[in-house]
Amino acid sequence: MIELPAGSWWDWDVYSWRPGELRLAAGHDLGYHHGLELVLTDPLYVRCPQAFQDPVFREPSAEERRLVERQCGEQPDVLLAFEADGGGAEPVSGLIAAGGLEVRVGWVLRYPAGSESTGSVAPAPR
Repeated sequence: MIELPAGSWWDWDVYSWRPGELRLAAGHDLGYHHGLELVLTDPLYVRCPQAFQDPVFREPSAEERRLVERQCGEQPDVLLAFEADGGGAEPVSGLIAAGGLEVRVGWVLRYPAGSESTGSVAPAPR
């Protein structure tokens, strides 16, 4: 199971998804920046809302493990499961299988800092 560093990580979204990499971003106000990223390499199976709040990460159930094994042909190195507020009346379940996981902490601006920039990384304030 994943352990997140201390911080205000209640707002989450899929920040980017490109071949070989899925990035989930978290912070307390995603309109301007985020301070945490989960970088999942070689994603194999993804069931995740575009945006969600207050996820509770948990151990995947036996049924979820079997589902991923059927879909992927083997158990992945990383299997994240969570329940979160997806904006509806009921919580949403997330399940992500990937080859690797890196937890990154640091501010990433979400607006252009200049005419050529689409954001920048800065250390999180202390």
